[in-house]
Amino acid sequence: MGASPDTELSAQSPAAGLPTSPDSTGDPSQPRHRVLIVDDEPSVRRILETRLTLAGYEVVCAEDGEQAISRFHSEQPDLLVLDVMLPKLDGFSVCRRIRAESSVPIIFLSALSAISEKVAGLDLGADDYLPKPFSPKELETRISAILRRIGSGANVSMPREGPPGQGVLMVGDLVIDTNRRQVTRNGERLGLTYTEFSLLELLFREPGEVVPRAEILEELWGYPPRRAADLRVVDVYVARLRSKLEPDPRNPELILTVRGTGYASQRMGEPLAITA
Repeated sequence: MGASPDTELSAQSPAAGLPTSPDSTGDPSQPRHRVLIVDDEPSVRRILETRLTLAGYEVVCAEDGEQAISRFHSEQPDLLVLDVMLPKLDGFSVCRRIRAESSVPIIFLSALSAISEKVAGLDLGADDYLPKPFSPKELETRISAILRRIGSGANVSMPREGPPGQGVLMVGDLVIDTNRRQVTRNGERLGLTYTEFSLLELLFREPGEVVPRAEILEELWGYPPRRAADLRVVDVYVARLRSKLEPDPRNPELILTVRGTGYASQRMGEPLAITA
């Protein structure tokens, strides 16, 4: 009997996860998204390349960290699937170097399942982290969710306030421009990734409204929490936003924690009236 698309994929399961037919990915006349797969296991690269190609993606591969950097520059992918434990240059180092010049989405794959490793990867600016062994179908779902979010601007409508211009919000000395998907402070642009900006949009959609962590995960990452560690993705990204936006990230004024529930935003200097 052949392997199911839901079969978990590891280096020991080289035949797992192959789809039986192409998935529907929309208008075939539209340009295909290019995905760079970086893994030192040939079987993993082969399986993911086959599945994602059948799903409508253009796929390029690299087998070590140095080749990943080279392929990133030559191929200009729309998203990276990046193993952590790579020869020549580990995945964390690759992510660090790419983040210095690009906000391209990155999904980490790793046999290192400790929460500390997941947090370390997300702290470097990765958009998601999937422990091995994993389901190729789940990876495909996460890739689709990230690229859909980028293409749609997260479908979050923010309230207009401040200077004229649709999609502009003033929060203290911050100017949030949803059309350009950028944030400036005193005219200086702050470097937010796609995911960080999408999270900012979601939290400021209704200032004072508590947004549960599970809701944030499902809306921005495209999947419900299946394990406790999944919600750590949200916590890490909130911490990253605070480090870039808050005058004192340890005593936040813009994005507040509602213990046991989630997060809420407020106007700087104003008391927060929390609504459920």
